[in-house]
Amino acid sequence: MKAIHIHGRGGPETLVYEEAPKPHPAQGEVLVRVYAAGVIAPELTWDTTYQTDAGQKRAFPVPGHDMSGVVEEVGPGVTDIRVGSEVYALTAFERDGSAAEYIIALPSELAPKPRSLDHRQAASVPLAALTAWQAFFDHAKLSAGQTVLIHGAAGGVGVFAVQLAHWAGAHVIATASPRNHDFLRELGADEIIDYTSARFEDVVHDADIVLDTIGGDTQERSWSVLKKGGMLVALVTPPSTEQAQAHGVRYAWFVVEPSREQLIRIGQLIDAGQMKPIIDTVFPLAQAREAYEQGTKGHTRGKIVLRVHDEGEEE
Repeated sequence: MKAIHIHGRGGPETLVYEEAPKPHPAQGEVLVRVYAAGVIAPELTWDTTYQTDAGQKRAFPVPGHDMSGVVEEVGPGVTDIRVGSEVYALTAFERDGSAAEYIIALPSELAPKPRSLDHRQAASVPLAALTAWQAFFDHAKLSAGQTVLIHGAAGGVGVFAVQLAHWAGAHVIATASPRNHDFLRELGADEIIDYTSARFEDVVHDADIVLDTIGGDTQERSWSVLKKGGMLVALVTPPSTEQAQAHGVRYAWFVVEPSREQLIRIGQLIDAGQMKPIIDTVFPLAQAREAYEQGTKGHTRGKIVLRVHDEGEEE
């Protein structure tokens, strides 16, 4: 099979499109034929990309952990997933990823692909939507009527965060450049702040939740917009305990986890028209290096996706 391998630590220049042995599922595993894979540009810098779950070094790992495809083979002991089923998933970061023609997944990671989406659309969903879901519902305990400030609202996680917060009945404030304002209003943002011409801390006060997808100076300036007891949920830079205590607020920093159950719920919302994926660009698998280069530049609208197999393509 064809796969993308990471040849050493670095950036997109380390990615190589080459032949690789086709994997086969062991006990409790599932082999999926990948039709599309999501690009997660920051993963080239993550330690977990290069290590197994036992902390051992992984030679030439395969990136990508968003995916949509068709079940090709099930290993011994797998009884609840059938060959031929269309599935989508976020797979564990400590195993080889989805930038390949085939991937090994666990039943606990795989959910039925939303019926209303094609494979490319479905592959753009898992990591971003699960991150937003876990940020709001597992960590911040978002409830209707609360005010949420979302930084980087037009990015991969941001577009799902806006839609989920709107669906949950929150008042949604988004930061974005002018070209994305109308787009974000369509997704459910109630207020939009142009970060190129205004400082959000001069506009937002007494927010219940801040979702920080950017880190750095943006995070430092976010403490003051929260009400007492509010929560900053950070996805990039671990927040300062001292800053949180000084402002009388709480914080969470987490790494998204695969979840079949949450993907099933997300898929139901998508099929009901409550949410939709946003794709920035689709690249063929052979152009993964270019896809990751675009991802590292930032300022994408939604997700970058790799096309691995074409819809309806046979073996």
